[in-house]
Amino acid sequence: MSVADLDALAQAVSRLRERTKNLSAFVDTQALETRQAELEDQMQAPGFWDDPAAASKVGAEHAAVRDRLAGFLALDGDLSDLSELIAVAREGDEADDPEFIAELGDGVARVDDQLGRLEEARLFSGEHDGGAAIVSINAGEGGTDAQDWAEMLLRMYLRWAEARGFGADVKESQEGTEAGLKSVTFTVDGQNAYGLLSAERGVHRLVRLSPFDSAHRRQTSFAAVDVAPMVSDDVQVDIDDKDLRVDTFRASGAGGQHVNKTDSAIRITHLPTGIVVQCQNERSQMQNRATAMSMLRSRLVQAELQRREEEAAKARGESMTIGFGSQIRSYVVHPYTMVKDLRTNHEVGNAQGVLDGDLDGFIRAELERRAAPAPRD
Repeated sequence: MSVADLDALAQAVSRLRERTKNLSAFVDTQALETRQAELEDQMQAPGFWDDPAAASKVGAEHAAVRDRLAGFLALDGDLSDLSELIAVAREGDEADDPEFIAELGDGVARVDDQLGRLEEARLFSGEHDGGAAIVSINAGEGGTDAQDWAEMLLRMYLRWAEARGFGADVKESQEGTEAGLKSVTFTVDGQNAYGLLSAERGVHRLVRLSPFDSAHRRQTSFAAVDVAPMVSDDVQVDIDDKDLRVDTFRASGAGGQHVNKTDSAIRITHLPTGIVVQCQNERSQMQNRATAMSMLRSRLVQAELQRREEEAAKARGESMTIGFGSQIRSYVVHPYTMVKDLRTNHEVGNAQGVLDGDLDGFIRAELERRAAPAPRD
C-alpha cells in the first residue's frame, strides 16, 4: 500500500461527489424537509385516521420522503468522512497501513452502492412504480425445455428478490408434463419492486444443450414474463360480476393434504378482456378467491397502463410492440456463454451469474433507456 492507493481512493471519492451533485434536482433537501414537515402536520391533525385509505397514502408518502432525505444526508456525511480520513492519512502514517486502506476502500464501495440506489430511484416516475409487483411466467415454444426454462426464470427472480431484501410469495403454479413449470405467478414486495421488475416484461430466450434430449442437441426455448402492479383496494377498478366466470378446482402439487383433497383453488376469467387469474396456495377457497380478485384488479390496471404505453409509442413513431409479446433478452449457455438484452445491448459473459439472480445491470440499463429523452429528428 502507498500514497498511490490514497490518490486512487481520493479520485474515487471525487467522482462520487460529482455524481451526488447530479442528484440535486432529484434530492432537493430543502424541499424534502418542507414536505416532510407538511406531511407530519397532516398526520398529527385531529381525525387523521378517520379516513384509513387517505391516511395510508399520506403515511406512505411520508415514509418515502423521510427515507429519501435520510439516505441522501447519510450519503453526504459518509462522503465527508471519507474525505477527512484520506486527508488525515496523507498527514500521518496510515498510508502504509494495509488495514486502514482496505477499510477506506470498503467505505468507498459502500457509498458507491448507496449512491447507485438513489440514482436508480430517480428513474421511477410511474404511479405504481414504488409498490409491489405480480409476476407471471409462462412457458412458450420448446416443449419440456421451455417448461424447465420457466422454472429456471422463477429461481432467477426469487434469488434476485432475496438479494434485494424483497419478499416473494408464489401464489399459483402449474407443473410441467415431465419437468419444470407450464406457468407460475408470484408476488414481489419491496421498495420500487414494480418499477424494477417492469423492465423484465417480455419474452426471454434460452439457448443450451438440452438435458431432455437423448442426443444432447442444442435447443432454443422461450418463456414469457408479465409484470403487473399490485394495486391497493382504494384504486378504483370497475369489475362487473356478470363479466366474471369463476371456476373451482383441486390444487395440484405441494400444498398439504387439505389442499390436494378439496376444490379450494380458484380460477377467475374476466370475459371482456380474456384475462385469467388463479390462486391455489392460500389456506381456504375464500382466501384464494380474495387473492385472485386482487390479482385480477392488478392485471386490469396493467392492461390499461400497457395500452397507454403502446399509444405513446405510436405517437413517437416506434414500430416495436411494447410489452408482453416482445423478445427482450437472450441467454446463451452453449456454444458460448452470454446474456444480452436486445433493447439496450447490455450484455454479460457470466450467464450463470445472471441465472443466479444478478439482474441489476440489465434492469438499470432498461430503466435508463426508458428515461432517456427521445432522439430528435
